[in-house]
Amino acid sequence: MAKLIIRLPDDKHDRLKSLSKRKKTSVNELIEEFSTQAIAEFGAETRFRALAAGGSKEKGLVVLDKLHKHLSELSN
Repeated sequence: MAKLIIRLPDDKHDRLKSLSKRKKTSVNELIEEFSTQAIAEFGAETRFRALAAGGSKEKGLVVLDKLHKHLSELSN
């Protein structure tokens, strides 16, 4: 597993710690959750743009529906 060191303003770090406590998880797990969500959104946007370039409105709407369902699952 890779390690990542990030620099954050102290107030943002404090807010992340508060959020992680509220969610009963670690800051590390919280950041992992956020990165998973960002990667999923990026993938969906990339697929949507590829479909849009091909001119398929119907396929694009299917991708948006899948994204919505995926994001709803992540937030639960």
